Amino acid sequence: MSFTTLLVANRGEIARRIIAGAHAMGMRCLAVYVDADAGAPFVGDADEALRLETSYLDAPALLAAARAGGADAVHPGYGFLAENAGFAAAVIDAGLAWVGPSPQTIEQMGDKLAAKALAEKAGVPTLPGCVNADDTGSVGFPLLVKAAAGGGGKGMRVVLTREDL
Repeated sequence: MSFTTLLVANRGEIARRIIAGAHAMGMRCLAVYVDADAGAPFVGDADEALRLETSYLDAPALLAAARAGGADAVHPGYGFLAENAGFAAAVIDAGLAWVGPSPQTIEQMGDKLAAKALAEKAGVPTLPGCVNADDTGSVGFPLLVKAAAGGGGKGMRVVLTREDL
């Protein structure tokens, strides 16, 4: 699938890098911004900038901006809605190209335990791990304790001893 106009559904340095790469490929780029970012460099980098009245997380507003700017594709960058399977599906359902993993893949990767099992099944090397505290002997210390879903890495903790666990 090829496209000519890309809406970058992100901000800051992420948006700047996507815009630069897309421009190098000959694409027209649309930026979206909120009032606080009106003078940000990524807004000026784009061929056209469209103001969001709400936030970067407002999927309907992003789709409306894509339609208003004539986009035929949406790149989410990372963070914000990049890991939102519902947003990916909405973009595809709107007839736009989604530049990212499929909604099904996003869902599979959202559960870290399921994602690890899927990676192992595909032959991807993974680090040893355990699901409950009684199994730590098979892994050893130090451990990195992480939530199986969500969190964006903020909940990860290094545990040096069994007592600390």
